[in-house]
Amino acid sequence: MNNPPKISMKTASKITIIGTVIGALIFYSIWSYNNAINTPVDITDDTNISFQVKKGETPREVGKNLEENNLINSELAFFLYVKFKGLGEEIIAGRFLLNKTMTTPEIVQTISDPTSAEFIITIQEGLTIADIDQKLVDLTLIDPEEFTTEVKNFDGWEYYPFLDKETLSELEIPLEGYLYPDTYFLNPVDFQPHDLIYLTLDNFESKTEKLLPEIKNHTIHEIVTMASIIENEVFGEEDRKLVSGILWKRLESGWTLGADATLLYITQDRKITAEDLEIDSPYNTRKNLGLPPGPISNPSLESIQAAMYPTENNYWFYLTTLDTGEVIYAVTNEEHNINKAIYL
Repeated sequence: MNNPPKISMKTASKITIIGTVIGALIFYSIWSYNNAINTPVDITDDTNISFQVKKGETPREVGKNLEENNLINSELAFFLYVKFKGLGEEIIAGRFLLNKTMTTPEIVQTISDPTSAEFIITIQEGLTIADIDQKLVDLTLIDPEEFTTEVKNFDGWEYYPFLDKETLSELEIPLEGYLYPDTYFLNPVDFQPHDLIYLTLDNFESKTEKLLPEIKNHTIHEIVTMASIIENEVFGEEDRKLVSGILWKRLESGWTLGADATLLYITQDRKITAEDLEIDSPYNTRKNLGLPPGPISNPSLESIQAAMYPTENNYWFYLTTLDTGEVIYAVTNEEHNINKAIYL
């Protein structure tokens, strides 16, 4: 029978030292972790800091942003805490008020609490009120059509002199065009659809108060309507001003506007069929003269400026290429047809 090999005193001493070092490292790691999550960054500084958790951000990305804002001691400790506790799915998108006296567990609790959050909604340039309604539904703030219904029932006309109540009241969606595209923060606890309506109208007023008085030959409503068409037809300041010049020239010359975007507004589609071209609607500017009754989207300030200050040019036609969106101009219909054959 073989006896097991004996461990020398020197080897035993090395094992003891290694074990002690490993134990010390483990102890230090645990101590560091607990210290990082349970010690505030600055117990004396309770100044509120607005912190945003974006939709789709991972816990590691949230931790990185918290550390960059000097709200936590360690991004890694934050991530481990969330992972060990299984709290990653609890963190919600929104804007929160945090401060440096809060510990990591307190911060995680706050950014996981819907009552502590302001929801974020970004209204991109060119969106419609129906699009905004859907965004609010996606945020679980309203039921479908609730925002649109509130717009239809709007009664704050006296607060906004730029709104033409008589004209807008006749439209199916009265405030289309005037809900200014921007990012807004909403309180989910007591949110009401009219809150966002007034926020966007206030923003429209703020952004345009120095611009609208410069309108000379058109009404505000005509300018916003044209701006909404330009917004959805082409991109970029230069092209928008050129297309504005073309569209105003068509109207003044007794032509139909011929803007696909106005027809797509009522079909709510991305392309136009032969049947669509025969639709009997004032929004069918291929068939009817003049501007449509109202805006077809909520335009940017750039498009409003393009509508007000068009670039005079010799062109009568334009198209955008399918691959790059480049705008191709033409003086004659024959030239335009050639362009369509090449680019479309």
